[in-house]
Amino acid sequence: MTDTLGSMRRSHHCNELSIADEGAEVVLMGWAQRRRDHGGVIFIDLRDRQGITQVVFNPERDARVHEKAHAIRNEYVLAVRGVVEKRPGGMENPALVTGAIEVMVSELKILNRAETPPFMIEDDIEVNENTRLQHRHIDLRRSSLQRNIMMRSRAAAAARRYLDEQGFLDIETPCLTRSTPEGARDFLVPSRLAPGSFYALPQSPQLFKQLLMISGFEKYYQIVRCFRDEDLRADRQPEFTQIDMEMSFVGEQDVMAVSEGLIVEIFKAVLDLEVKAPFDRMTYQEAMDRYGLDRPDTRFGLELCDISDIVADSGFKVFSDAVGKGGIVKALNAKGCAERFTRKEIDDFTDFVAVYRAKGLAWIRVKEDEWQSPITKFFSEEEKKKMAERLDMQPGDLVFFGADKSSIVNEALGHLRIELAKKLGLIDDSIYRFVWITDFPMLEYDETEKRYQALHHPFTSPAEEDMDKLEKDPLSVRSRAYDLVLNGIEIGGGSIRIHQKELQIKVLEALGMSREEYEEKFGFLISALESGAPPHGGIAFGFDRLMAILCGSSSIREVIAFPKTQKGACLMTAAPGPAYRAQLEELGLKAGPVK
Repeated sequence: MTDTLGSMRRSHHCNELSIADEGAEVVLMGWAQRRRDHGGVIFIDLRDRQGITQVVFNPERDARVHEKAHAIRNEYVLAVRGVVEKRPGGMENPALVTGAIEVMVSELKILNRAETPPFMIEDDIEVNENTRLQHRHIDLRRSSLQRNIMMRSRAAAAARRYLDEQGFLDIETPCLTRSTPEGARDFLVPSRLAPGSFYALPQSPQLFKQLLMISGFEKYYQIVRCFRDEDLRADRQPEFTQIDMEMSFVGEQDVMAVSEGLIVEIFKAVLDLEVKAPFDRMTYQEAMDRYGLDRPDTRFGLELCDISDIVADSGFKVFSDAVGKGGIVKALNAKGCAERFTRKEIDDFTDFVAVYRAKGLAWIRVKEDEWQSPITKFFSEEEKKKMAERLDMQPGDLVFFGADKSSIVNEALGHLRIELAKKLGLIDDSIYRFVWITDFPMLEYDETEKRYQALHHPFTSPAEEDMDKLEKDPLSVRSRAYDLVLNGIEIGGGSIRIHQKELQIKVLEALGMSREEYEEKFGFLISALESGAPPHGGIAFGFDRLMAILCGSSSIREVIAFPKTQKGACLMTAAPGPAYRAQLEELGLKAGPVK
């Protein structure tokens, strides 16, 4: 039998006691982290969410309690009463906040027993992630994960506190809504009351927060759950969390200023770190030109350089043909790396960029008196001279080249830049470098579907000076969108929205939607825009991604209490699972393969 609490009530957490408490009688409660028996004296490291305190059972102090302590095993739940004592000289543990003291136990209650856990409750254990996720309730006892979840709670509290002070209203939006398939797939929920009809779980509260602006609430926020049925990886989950905001009567700078204040508050609350605002700004075009990606990591150099004009007529057909077909040639100079990488490693880089559709990776080692590469013989002395000047090619450098469509070259070299920085140790993880990316293209052309798609979403307003290009030259239209990038990771994205019916219809038509289609999908929004919609804009921060950065984790699964695997499964609850036949019949559904 296990004990009940009785008259025992916890007086302190397991990280609170110090020499100043010597002689005090205390009551602690928690889990037995580990048990040690030294010459008859039993030592237990007692753990709760705050930390660890060593408690001692000495037969010379209390033989009855000592005898009871023999039953304790790892992860037993305990309540102890005892007196705080200074540890004997040389027995202190500087790794613990409470390492100078121990509690000599006079009363013990075993509140619950535990089976041997599937792995040790320690941070430095090597254990398969699936095993951890299957036993997540035990995995969450580890101090590193508890730290992450507590940091997440502090960040959410800081966000709410800041936004409340800024006059925002916390307003909930529906989780059961209408499917408007744009971008990622929706999760569908069958309706029992309307057989054959389905709700969708929201990919974001986008339309509802715009409707709240039309309703006159002016400032909305929500720390909200969102759902996307998409292929997963380390920074994606089928259900995820956003800090969502929307404001009326604002422009881009207003949204950015509020967002920067929010980030400053979160970093102060979670890391006690002073972040300097305002953050840097960079246009989308500049980001692509210099870094190849629209989410640049600006903590290090290795910038890309366009040499298309120099090699447009060169004898190296790979380069000249790429330029002749409207593509580009870019280079990346890895300064001082001519002897840093072997030919095998360079071949590995070629395989690396192939993942991003690059057909190859040309390179040149710069020596004192020559360039070493299979491609150097194809360039004239004048072309070599111009390349050397533009790329600052010095003896000891290793230069990589990409040639293809601009989208392929930028993506391949942009990721190669990051891979090189990792291998060269150029990334300082103690630095937090923010940059706003602005002036995104409004639309992009989807080669598969043969139509235009919104780069952000179809409710983003075009730049005012580009409005007249929407029909004649849609790909040249810039949007009023903005992303906040931190250390090469997009942590937030937003825009100034379309608030006029005529412009909204024009944009939807540019996306290839017929009147019947946009009326069916977005008729309620278009109707709302007719009722006097104010200018408005907002932003949504990926809370999971932000917390992964703050916690120093490479995966958002480490900052979510109960995450899914990369296959979208919860190994602890065995979800998703089959429904009962009666449930399916009630919904008018059949289980089986979809034809």
